[in-house]
Amino acid sequence: MKHLFTLVLLLGITSCADTGRYSQRTDSKPTRLIDNVDFKDVTPKYEPYLHASMRPYKVLGQHYVPLKTGKGYEKEGIASWYGQKFHGHLTANGEIYNMFTMTAAHKTLPLPSIVRVTNLSNGKQAVVRVNDRGPFHQNRIIDLSYAAAMKIGVLDTGTAHVKVEVLHVDESGVLTVGKGQPSESTTQLAKNEQQQIFIQVAALQDQERAERLATGLKSQYQVAVNAANLDGLYRLRMGPLINEIEANQLLQKLKQDGFENAFRVFTAP
Repeated sequence: MKHLFTLVLLLGITSCADTGRYSQRTDSKPTRLIDNVDFKDVTPKYEPYLHASMRPYKVLGQHYVPLKTGKGYEKEGIASWYGQKFHGHLTANGEIYNMFTMTAAHKTLPLPSIVRVTNLSNGKQAVVRVNDRGPFHQNRIIDLSYAAAMKIGVLDTGTAHVKVEVLHVDESGVLTVGKGQPSESTTQLAKNEQQQIFIQVAALQDQERAERLATGLKSQYQVAVNAANLDGLYRLRMGPLINEIEANQLLQKLKQDGFENAFRVFTAP
């Protein structure tokens, strides 16, 4: 069983370089789009590293030595994406690559790792699970899934200048983002998740205007929007959101896009 798992791992590691076992010679966008593309950010949680994924390996003549921990990792560089060619095949840690979920490939981060990727040209962010090895191209630091690349605007350009920060959670549940200091524990995050979190963007008297804005917000941010009439005002609230991390990211995006008065709202489930 151990040897079988090692073989699975090696197949995954060489997946980004080997063209022999794929039906496509070159990568491409999906031949058809599905309705349930998962744009939701991955929630950071403690998960032990896969020991087999931390062994040194060689691809295309280059030697790579995986990091012992992702804690404190923060780097800027070029991101690319991978799609149809690898869809349905094994990743480096033995999972199945699904280009419609929020995952990524990295050459040296321990598997699995959770990272926040920020497109520095537009400020858009995605939190993804690193479960594969790659990209094996010079000057590229991360390969995003099709869904993650779509979310932060990398599909049209093919590559983008990004910032990658590991969201590291230790065994006691303490979260460290990139090179920052340990912050809120995931235990506290879990307590906050007992409440529903929304972002209120505006409060309007005109119902038609409120509904138009709600439709635009939903389309742009891929988040549900309701426009409930409370005290004579249509309050546009986006959500419910998964947790504080997702809420903070959405709030930051909204403010960058001109919705400076947006704020968080907590309600009972």
